Amino acid sequence: MIWSFFRFLRKEQVDAIFCPGNTYTVVCVAVKLLLGDRCPPVLVKISNDLKRSDLPTFVRPFYRWWLRAQGAVLERFVAIAHPMRAEIERELALPKHSVSVIPDPALSETELHELFGSGLARHSQVGCRFLTIGRLASQKNQILLLEAFARHAWPDDTLVIAGDGPERDRLVERASALGLQSRVRFVGHVDNVLSLYAKADVFVLSSHYEGAPAVILEALAAGLPIAATNCCVSMEWLTGYGQFGVVVPPGDPDALGLAMNAARHLRPDQPAMQRLAASFTLESSGQLYLSAFAALVGNANRRHRENSPNSVRV
Repeated sequence: MIWSFFRFLRKEQVDAIFCPGNTYTVVCVAVKLLLGDRCPPVLVKISNDLKRSDLPTFVRPFYRWWLRAQGAVLERFVAIAHPMRAEIERELALPKHSVSVIPDPALSETELHELFGSGLARHSQVGCRFLTIGRLASQKNQILLLEAFARHAWPDDTLVIAGDGPERDRLVERASALGLQSRVRFVGHVDNVLSLYAKADVFVLSSHYEGAPAVILEALAAGLPIAATNCCVSMEWLTGYGQFGVVVPPGDPDALGLAMNAARHLRPDQPAMQRLAASFTLESSGQLYLSAFAALVGNANRRHRENSPNSVRV
């Protein structure tokens, strides 16, 4: 990918580069070093938590060094939720003017309004219907969720796990080993998740790390109480500091199970949840990205003129 991108930038006229997440910063840093001043300016969206407590202890110093290297080489960064700005500035050793806050455009306005109405289909019943949606991968740690459900769910409770990925077989085997076959459903990838939110009572997120999870924004729009691990600096803020959900440390099945039972009793302020979710739309964030790119290119052009040997300063 690095070599292909390097060759592309040498051939094409590019005004700016957008780096869509932490995973791709290595590509952007590499082409910056290869092209030097000829490389277009880079706008980086920080898509995941930067602390990464899930990393082995011996890896963390190298990871911190890598974050500082990104901050030294790349021009501008985007925090996808307000609480992330301070973390990005601190971990990447950036001045404040290098970080913009642009809420992650996780929803369209149409999707937002459809989710607003999804709760109208809910009806009370004996058991609590827990729901999680996400890629079945180690980052999402659905194994933790199965353990929490097995230990703390009530007899009539059910759990729906939507999504697919490399961990599916392991999760199905673990659910069977825990005796949960009749109470946990793996429904695979679902294109339209509205019916899932409409038939759920509590949304659960068990991840090791996240950024501003789109599924949490969907749950907010649907007015669902949330039980979540504190997998990102934004989670307490997204859950209204206890008003919309219960947040517990990652990696603790008992803590998550207790949070799930606490969330079933929450009666959150749904209009307030929906107002928060409404700030994460494609339509509103799209304009902010256009403004950020215009400023990035304008600053780069100004620096180029100032550093040009033909420029004249009076």
